[in-house]
Amino acid sequence: MKSRKLTPLGAEIKKCLVDKEMTQKELAKIIGVSPKYIHLILYGERSGKKYIPAILSYLGLDSDIIKDKSKTVDKPGEGEK
Repeated sequence: MKSRKLTPLGAEIKKCLVDKEMTQKELAKIIGVSPKYIHLILYGERSGKKYIPAILSYLGLDSDIIKDKSKTVDKPGEGEK
C-alpha cells in the first residue's frame, strides 16, 4: 500500500483545523463540498481552485500561502524504488 502525503498547503490547512478543533467534515459542510473532496484537496488529488479561497478565508489563512505551499511534498509513488 502506498502512503499518501499531504501537500504543503494541505498540511497548513490540516494544522489550522487541528488548532481550531475542527474536522474536515465540518469544513466541508461550511464550504459546501463533500468531506471526500476536502480530503482530495489536502492530498493534492484535486486542485480545489474554486474552493481554496473560501477555505483560506474561513480558516483565517493568508491567500499568499498558496504561492509558498502550492507544490506537493511527496506524490504517491515518488521516491519509491
